Amino acid sequence: MTGRPPWFKVFSRRFARPGGFSRRFARPGGAVGIGGLLLVWWLLAAMGAAGGTIPTPVDVISTMARDGTALYWPNFAVTSSGALQGFLWGNGLAIALAVLVVLIPPVESLATQLAILSYCTPLLALGPIILVVFGGRAPTIFLAAMYCFFTTMVGTLTGLRSADKASLDLVEAYGGGKWQKFTKVRLFAAAPNTFAALKIAAPSAVLGAILGEYLGGVDSGIGVALTAAQTSFNVPRTWGLAIAAAAMAGLGYAIVSVVAWAATPWTAASSARAAQS
Repeated sequence: MTGRPPWFKVFSRRFARPGGFSRRFARPGGAVGIGGLLLVWWLLAAMGAAGGTIPTPVDVISTMARDGTALYWPNFAVTSSGALQGFLWGNGLAIALAVLVVLIPPVESLATQLAILSYCTPLLALGPIILVVFGGRAPTIFLAAMYCFFTTMVGTLTGLRSADKASLDLVEAYGGGKWQKFTKVRLFAAAPNTFAALKIAAPSAVLGAILGEYLGGVDSGIGVALTAAQTSFNVPRTWGLAIAAAAMAGLGYAIVSVVAWAATPWTAASSARAAQS
């Protein structure tokens, strides 16, 4: 009998279960919704709604095909890099601060005020300041990070505090301290909420990166390409870039969802039981 790593067993059970994997990803309702959206889009374009600024799906797709990778690849690579860096910085700081609040409760007031300040401050007003002080792509990374910070901190903190009290008491009864409670109970309790927040943070990071590029100081990126398309009144290209940007945000959400599915199998199992009941 050959030993297999735990991750192999988890994935084997997932794929072996009848409909286990496909059931989650087969969403006929989503396909119907997309089809309906395309139909409405086509009708609005055919009727010349909004002064003819709505191109048909065929016009958009053909323009995207003509532009090809020469336009999309370099700009999307730059924006995705900035969004990823902001995602890592913003979520890393948010999770670290949430952990600090749980381990050192006296800092909660300061941490909460910092989180609220980051949420209430008009970030676009800070962007030009960051651009002047640091220059380059700093605003892109900064805005991407700030758009992630609040949601992830609240989600992680809520998850850490949702740990089962009986489990915490059991660890304490066996002589465990605050750190043992954190690593053996709170960390696992926080995982579902943290990943739920990260799913929201992924598209938010893309949005922040694009807004940062709108501020200027860079010569490539989705924001720069969108500005150029709007300035030249190239409506199909503008729509194509917007749709591709939305697809990139959706891809970020999907990637985090897959990671969450693999990292928290107990959550998926409980959801499946709840759906069957």
